[in-house]
Amino acid sequence: MQTDPKICFFLGANSPSGFYSLYDQLIDPAQARDILILKGGPGCGKSSLMRRVGQAAEERGYQVEYIICSGDPDSLDGVVLPQLQTAIVDGTAPHVVEPKYPGVVERYLNLGECYDKPALMERKRDIIACMSGYRECYARAYRCLTAAAQIGEDMRSLLDTPYLQAKLSKRARGILSRELKKTGGEPGKAVQRFLGGVTWKGVLCQFDTADALCKRVYELCDTYGLAHDLLTRLAAGAMAAGQDVIVCPSPMWPDRMEHLLIPSLSLAFLSSTPALPYEKRPYRRIRLDAMADPELLHRNRARLKFSRKVSAALTEEAVESLAQAKSMHDTLEGLYNPHVDFQRVYDTAGALIQELLEGDGSQG
Repeated sequence: MQTDPKICFFLGANSPSGFYSLYDQLIDPAQARDILILKGGPGCGKSSLMRRVGQAAEERGYQVEYIICSGDPDSLDGVVLPQLQTAIVDGTAPHVVEPKYPGVVERYLNLGECYDKPALMERKRDIIACMSGYRECYARAYRCLTAAAQIGEDMRSLLDTPYLQAKLSKRARGILSRELKKTGGEPGKAVQRFLGGVTWKGVLCQFDTADALCKRVYELCDTYGLAHDLLTRLAAGAMAAGQDVIVCPSPMWPDRMEHLLIPSLSLAFLSSTPALPYEKRPYRRIRLDAMADPELLHRNRARLKFSRKVSAALTEEAVESLAQAKSMHDTLEGLYNPHVDFQRVYDTAGALIQELLEGDGSQG
């Protein structure tokens, strides 16, 4: 039996400037009923608890948005239950989350209490040594990403001409005219989510999430990072027409848009690259590379090819460093796991399921 794809986003990114956080976009505290902020160190069961709550919510027919970890995409950093206006989030570093309305909306849940602290003290020296090497791997990864991003920016700026901007503007007007009708209501709102990330598994993109939310996909074939200006125009036009949008920045350039989702219209605009292509059949395909000045492309073909190769190699080096960090984190969790009372974690998850789901989120 085929299951529907899960809705998965990142709220953090391994970027050239280090860890980049969008965790303030998790859920609007002013509109939320309940936000649980999990505390506790490695291996204490935070991801396991959130996965259990998410699965239970799905089984009861609720929509679940999974926030996956930029360090390890097999792990969770949060779950959002939009219909219940509820979220659970890992509030530990690097994505520290602090309450805005403590005791009214947010509350803490300390899974660190599930540790056998006397037993962990016997492994203190090993734990400290493992954490030190872990940070060094991330520092090297960020240096590699910085160099890769600088080369990528050089390619983009080379092709970003008035000729290109005119073409992008014309194409945006055509799409907005075809796809959008004004609702006559209030302007739409934007929320930010990373759809992709640079992880120890490589450069990933959650295309299945876009497919789950949107049936019509515009594939933007974009080798040189030219999509931002088109997407900015489309997002502005959609919000002006009263549609809410999900803005998806680039992990490599978080101030630049890489994808745009408009679930209310079942419409997505997804950047597709040779290294990370959108492999399904799109509703429409736009070749952004072909919109650049052809003479400029021809004259700089060798330079662009070399730059792409070097940037890819640097990104691969970053991925290798992240893989080393993941290995060290696995070792760290291996030190902690034998000294965690997981039955207590599972009992806590069960109590939350009963409170949040069987009580229909009526608390708060």
